[in-house]
Amino acid sequence: MATPAPKPKRRSDSHPQAGSQAEHESQSPSGSQQEPGSQAEHESHPQSGSQAEHESQPQSGSQAEHRTQPQPQPGSHGSSTSFLGRLPLPERTYLADALRTETVGGLLLLIAAIAALVWANTPLSSSYASASHFHLGPASVGLHLSVQHWAADGLIAVFFFVAGIELKREMVAGELRDPKAAALPVIAAVCGMAVPALTYTLVNVVGDGSLGGWAVPTATDIAFALAVLAVIGTSLPSALRAFLLTLAVVDDLFAILIIAVFFTSDINFAALGGAMAGLAVFWLLQRFGVHGWYIYVPLGLVIWALMYNSGVHATIAGVAMGLMLRCTRRDGERHSPGEHIEHLVRPFSAGLAVPLFALFSAGVSVSGRALTDVFSRPETLGVVLGLVVGKAVGIFGGTWLTARFTRAQLNKDLAWADVFAVASLAGIGFTVSLLIGELAFAGDATTTAEIKASVLLGSLIAAALSSVLLKMRNRRYRALCDEEERDEDHDGIPDIYEEDEPAHHLRMAAILEGKAAEHRRLAERAGAASEDEDRPA
Repeated sequence: MATPAPKPKRRSDSHPQAGSQAEHESQSPSGSQQEPGSQAEHESHPQSGSQAEHESQPQSGSQAEHRTQPQPQPGSHGSSTSFLGRLPLPERTYLADALRTETVGGLLLLIAAIAALVWANTPLSSSYASASHFHLGPASVGLHLSVQHWAADGLIAVFFFVAGIELKREMVAGELRDPKAAALPVIAAVCGMAVPALTYTLVNVVGDGSLGGWAVPTATDIAFALAVLAVIGTSLPSALRAFLLTLAVVDDLFAILIIAVFFTSDINFAALGGAMAGLAVFWLLQRFGVHGWYIYVPLGLVIWALMYNSGVHATIAGVAMGLMLRCTRRDGERHSPGEHIEHLVRPFSAGLAVPLFALFSAGVSVSGRALTDVFSRPETLGVVLGLVVGKAVGIFGGTWLTARFTRAQLNKDLAWADVFAVASLAGIGFTVSLLIGELAFAGDATTTAEIKASVLLGSLIAAALSSVLLKMRNRRYRALCDEEERDEDHDGIPDIYEEDEPAHHLRMAAILEGKAAEHRRLAERAGAASEDEDRPA
């Protein structure tokens, strides 16, 4: 399996990389993590340095500090900057770790979806229905739910918890920290949700269909999208990968807001008040530095149960707790509580929670008639066109308009065809689209199954289209990726990040002088051998 760009090697005397896998593995989950603090504490200490300076925390005056000076932030709208430019090295390293996990999760998600389709379209389909509708859980607290319901409301909350941490990190230390840099992915995400919704609405107004599913094609499934990248776009530049990941995080935020606002049933204010009180306790524990999974896991389950019984979709509890975690480091910390917890929970989310959700949500009939009906009903046609056309047009159009009416310029190493290829890739809507489809047509099993089929078909078409576009550009991507990874002085840091450092050029001069001396020696030996051969016997 192809993986995203490899993480740079690290020397023992160089700066620590943000989010490094090695750092996480060397830390004991129970003891070495510094005490969490509150978001309010972080906000009371404004960050004046760059993300690279903040995350690496090198010793003053050291060589490592010199090497982690900030690079221009992509997306900045200054007159001489470009968006989708080179990422700062710590952000690039964090991105490589996150994408690696998401890619594996996307492949597992794909396997689970295929298994569900096979299971639901064979003589074993009755057993699939029985397993999906098997009920378990305590009825006394309103949690006697089907397996499918547990997956859609319980396991998927873990996915949104991780999404909440990602969003928090992006807002305090990532692409969304700088308002100018944040404008591009935010505008692209908003347009990438508005245009599919408008597409669905237009199709159903013309076709006299139901407008209830307008939100179904608005979501992007980042895990599936990255799984396609792992197979097709193996050399995609890190800036484009970061753009896709940041856009998907913003997309998730708006999807959460859509679920909270438009798909909330009658509210039980007592349960909602209990959930709010639980979240307040969660925040206070963070504020006073209390730690221990045996405290937070039971508390999180209680908050989730109360939120579920309140009538507000239970995924809101997950994202709220994720947003409360501190995602910036204090003096002496190797990584923040948010980074540490995300590192622990993300494999569970990507490797178990989301694939199980897919297994019990993607099992729909895909007979020839069912596929034909997708293009004959306005509801399902609107979903397909929203994912395939609306997503690509919305994201590309929003990005182009941002560049057209601001001083931002596209990275000179990229072309607008690259942006369109990534925009079409965002049309893969699976996890959240299936969830919204179930919420939008709750109580109508036939329409829900057809909406699920249209999500699967639309995502498949978007994946195929984006794969063709990415493959056409992959040779150009490979050249850019090779340039990003080049490390001719063998110090573990890509040369592109050391172009302004005298020490780098001195190391290169020594290496080239050594090579020149070796070639002179070889030339003298070759010349001597040639003279011996020309000498008369």
